[in-house]
Amino acid sequence: MRAVVQRVSRASVSVDGQITGEIGVGLLILICAMEGDTEATADTMAAKIAKLRIFKDAAGKMNLSIKDIAGSALIVSQFTLAADLRGNRPGFSTAAKPDEGQRLYDHFTAWMQAAGIPTATGIFGADMQVSLTNDGPVTIWLDL
Repeated sequence: MRAVVQRVSRASVSVDGQITGEIGVGLLILICAMEGDTEATADTMAAKIAKLRIFKDAAGKMNLSIKDIAGSALIVSQFTLAADLRGNRPGFSTAAKPDEGQRLYDHFTAWMQAAGIPTATGIFGADMQVSLTNDGPVTIWLDL
């Protein structure tokens, strides 16, 4: 799996002009299932993100996780994270097939919810518009 995680003060995703997910302080998680990923891969990625200490503590140090601050997660599927850029036109053949990608996206989201992290989502496979206020800015790229 690949993910881009952004610390946000607010974020939303909309489809056809309608907001499908919206959060305040927390994480915007752009997530892509790759060929060969399993539920165990999704679990490992979710656990890693849930434990990331990228929120400021009282001393201003990045020392707190999303759970520590009672933040929320906006989880958006983004197959373009699988881009192969050897040429000028990206290829996406290393992304999981759509059915498997959606299953792992749903599994990842369910893991975050079960961990007690309030979640909002986009719509898998839809043309989405994402709006955010990146706090910091803090942006982390993860690849498992």
